[in-house]
Amino acid sequence: MGRNELLEKAIEDMSFDKQVRFSQLLKICEQFFGNYRVSGSHHIFKTPWQGDPRINLQKGKDKKAKPYQVQQVLNALRKLRDLEEDKKNEQ
Repeated sequence: MGRNELLEKAIEDMSFDKQVRFSQLLKICEQFFGNYRVSGSHHIFKTPWQGDPRINLQKGKDKKAKPYQVQQVLNALRKLRDLEEDKKNEQ
């Protein structure tokens, strides 16, 4: 499965799953955005763009990701997909 297919699958899976595990979200972010740094309890990822959507994860209750952070990751994955498609179309 190529990177584009993995990206689409991650977006689709998280769009329908209301309760995403923190460890799963962290793994997805590592796969597409690389290593993170930790500041206190926050896991902060660099993105290939400046500004929003930023990726700043913090574990919620019951080892679940916080819903608003899942939405931020979804927005970042969609933006990444769009950037990669634009780059592919330019070639």
